[in-house]
Amino acid sequence: MPIDAAFLATADPETLMFTGIRVEEPLSLVSASFLDNEFGGGDVNRFASLARSRDHVSSLDAVTAQDRMASARYREIMRPIGLGDELRAALVTGDQCWGYLCLHRADGSLGFTSSETALIRRLGPLIAEGLRHAVLMGDGPKIPRPPAGVVVLDDALDLVATTPEGDELLSLVAGDGSARLPLPGVVFAIAAALKESERRDGAALAPRARVRGRSGHWLEIHASRLHGVEPRIAVVITPAERPSAIRIMLSAYGLSSREQEIATRVLRGESTREISDNLHISVHTVQDHLKKIFDKIGVRSRRDLVAHLLGNSG
Repeated sequence: MPIDAAFLATADPETLMFTGIRVEEPLSLVSASFLDNEFGGGDVNRFASLARSRDHVSSLDAVTAQDRMASARYREIMRPIGLGDELRAALVTGDQCWGYLCLHRADGSLGFTSSETALIRRLGPLIAEGLRHAVLMGDGPKIPRPPAGVVVLDDALDLVATTPEGDELLSLVAGDGSARLPLPGVVFAIAAALKESERRDGAALAPRARVRGRSGHWLEIHASRLHGVEPRIAVVITPAERPSAIRIMLSAYGLSSREQEIATRVLRGESTREISDNLHISVHTVQDHLKKIFDKIGVRSRRDLVAHLLGNSG
């Protein structure tokens, strides 16, 4: 399938926020505008909308009935750099979204066909599985938990200031060199999402995302509005609370909702009988779930499960 440019983002399945991005030329020239459009509201085929939709794949030509000019993204961003139809996919496996894909063709009459859309619809869950497994790659924390840091941006999302801790934590967040952004894509996306939340609801909803830093620590990134003479946005980067880090790990291991609940109760120290009583299921059913949990995570016992999750969620 011929394409002329591509965009790939990883996502936090709980919040649907970008956690990292990779782009091909010429998209790197317009990365900031591309992200601002994504979180600016109102355009067609927004990634989060596709993630929530029954159909996770759609092309620009299909959704606009061949009227590309109906899309501000096409008019203001893609057309000026010579790109036309785009095929977008939320990369979903099970009921969780682990990333997004956007394929582009040069501007012209040739758009993506229904068979090409069907191909990406089939491939999407396979790519999502790869992204899910990638979340678990790397070693656990090898250094003490870093303190929280703050990055201050103006309303144009340009960097204004950072705390020393903010500088350190930015260095631990995987960069997006291909995107030519001055900050990691997750920081830019979180701030852009805050602005959209303010425009839509008149109040900030504190968008957030979790990423695994270069140090092995799970980090949580969220944004809030600073009130003063000039509008400012504070992006706060903190070590993720252990329960939050464990939730994304359990999702990445492919545990079902029930399996995640049982694993969490094991971490709390509940016995098999206590789990059985609290969830109103038989002891035998709990044991069956535990066997599946052990198999998926690659451990042999409750003790191994607790040690593995606590050791990798710092």
